[in-house]
Amino acid sequence: MPTPLIVLDAICLLAVARAAAAGRRPARSILGSALGGIAALGAVALLAPYTGVVLPLNVFTGFAAAVLGIPGVILLLLLPLLL
Repeated sequence: MPTPLIVLDAICLLAVARAAAAGRRPARSILGSALGGIAALGAVALLAPYTGVVLPLNVFTGFAAAVLGIPGVILLLLLPLLL
């Protein structure tokens, strides 16, 4: 993995951890966000034959779904439109 990508991953992870730590239950907040993101990624994968929208299941998409949650999955869906 290239060094800039590792640095970006670490920054995202720290930002999410800091935001979750501000709440009353940080562990529950992080776990809930991760499970919601993974569930959204699974829903996109299950609905791919019907919608034609396909997200490849790899380390990058899994990391984005687990760390960023549902907004991360939405970002992955919008990324091809932005580039």
